[in-house]
Amino acid sequence: MNASASAAPASRPRRYLPDMPGLGRDPASVRARIEALEFVLERAVQVPGLKRAIGLDAIAGLVPVVGDLVTAALGFWLVWEARNLGLPRWRLWQMSANVAFDTAVGAVPVVGDAFDVLFRSNSRNLKIIRKHLDRHHPASGVIEG
Repeated sequence: MNASASAAPASRPRRYLPDMPGLGRDPASVRARIEALEFVLERAVQVPGLKRAIGLDAIAGLVPVVGDLVTAALGFWLVWEARNLGLPRWRLWQMSANVAFDTAVGAVPVVGDAFDVLFRSNSRNLKIIRKHLDRHHPASGVIEG
């Protein structure tokens, strides 16, 4: 057995993460990540009797303070991803305002929980990001068949 064929080169470590789908910095990977996060935050669970799916944003909002802070952090992560994609500042401010408004009203007991089901800041922000990606990075679009 050849020793050079079985051993990895010592100068270059193996890197598995960049080869996994959705973990890169390219627009297609970013699109996959933000669409998955938006789904989890806004539409992951179908509630029987409601014609509307809810997500982690509405469920975590039931936990006072901590739930709202966690979902706000995840919402601002979408804004950070948008910044890395090169969205204009005014769009980033608009997205930040969506998350801040959702967090502020969602923090109000009872009323905020109902509001989290109706106002989907992350879906609004995903729409803004998709519009930018479709215009500036059309190859990142997903063709559904």
